[in-house]
Amino acid sequence: MDVFTLDPRLQNDSKSVMQTGLCDLRLSADARWPWLILVPRRADITEIFEPTPLDQVLLTFEIELVASALKTITGATKINVGALGNVVRQLHVHVIARFEGDANWPGPVWGFGKAEPYEDAKRDALIETLREALSS
Repeated sequence: MDVFTLDPRLQNDSKSVMQTGLCDLRLSADARWPWLILVPRRADITEIFEPTPLDQVLLTFEIELVASALKTITGATKINVGALGNVVRQLHVHVIARFEGDANWPGPVWGFGKAEPYEDAKRDALIETLREALSS
């Protein structure tokens, strides 16, 4: 049986928030947007249709929970959800809070400008708020 291993690019570009039933929930290191990434903890999965039917349902459920919590926490104008995988093939789903007037609004976040790192205290506070919201 293959063992789940997080892609090194996801490891380097994000910080783990918590483990959900299926996923490693991670916060992107780019502070321009509150940007979460759900990575199903399953080996060798690259496409959204590849997990088992039960895992597909669980992934959809976890996307909804995370998106709802992120919108509540941030007051975002819009929550963007996407699974591209052109650079990092390992299946992962982006959940991004967008605001009118944010960097590149209303355009996409991918490939726009240069990532801005979080201040440690702000990153840690957001992670704690997310954990509280998702654990209640």
